[in-house]
Amino acid sequence: MTTTPVIDVERLNIRYGEFHAVKDLSLQVQPGELYALLGTNGAGKTSTLETIEGHRVATSGTVRVFGQDPTDRRAVRRKMGIMLQESGFAPDLTVKESIGLIGSLSGRTDTVGRVLGIIDLTRKAGTKVAQLSGGEKRRLDFATAVYGTPELVFLDEPTTGLDIQARDDLWRAVEKLRERGSTIVLTTHYLEEAQQRADRIGLMHDGVFHREGTVNELTQTLPAAIHFTLPPTAPTPPLQATRGPDGKTLVETFDLQRDLYTLLCWAQEHTVDLPDLSAGPTGLDDVFRAIGTH
Repeated sequence: MTTTPVIDVERLNIRYGEFHAVKDLSLQVQPGELYALLGTNGAGKTSTLETIEGHRVATSGTVRVFGQDPTDRRAVRRKMGIMLQESGFAPDLTVKESIGLIGSLSGRTDTVGRVLGIIDLTRKAGTKVAQLSGGEKRRLDFATAVYGTPELVFLDEPTTGLDIQARDDLWRAVEKLRERGSTIVLTTHYLEEAQQRADRIGLMHDGVFHREGTVNELTQTLPAAIHFTLPPTAPTPPLQATRGPDGKTLVETFDLQRDLYTLLCWAQEHTVDLPDLSAGPTGLDDVFRAIGTH
């Protein structure tokens, strides 16, 4: 497999008049990778992705997709599938007609029947788009994005409005795409999806690209936490801790196993109960919140 990035962005800037939406953003997405670009509302994700997809022209900087300018639709569009947050399907077309139309515009080869089966819409093939539920429309969005197994697929909030079974079906379809070598770029507000699915994650806030890495790399930038309630008569614990007036105590640590062992040994030695004891590493949601406070 080639090591040339599928997406290569260098010092991207996007302005809307005086508003600086994206500031000096640089990132690369490698072949076969599932890359999640996450950020708060107004972080600049949509502007960034629209530029990578070729729908928007950068104010400055360089964007290359498959080594080409993404605004050159003839060069890159056939290799790219895009699932937007909201579809623009004609309400009077049927599901089958919609997939066939978008599929023909993509320039890729596939069969409507195969695509309908991927997202469990076969029984809805003759149903008009206007009669679909919100979840069914999202599945239709996904179907048109993956028609012809594109080399690069953008999934913008793909599971919004889907029930648990439909979500599982979608992610199974994504895994099959990856098995065939497709590269996936994901945006989602469901952080657990990014944490479970993404090879690497980029975090944006206020137009700035703050951090990037695997889930493990990102979570290791913040300490793990040990929570417990300390009785009023208990001696001072052996670890540096923050204790509230109600006895609720927090220990932050970059060595969770060692410090938890130390705490438990101390509690055993001094016959101290530790109600509400919990311990765990930092989650992606903690990292996400942290970038918004800087």
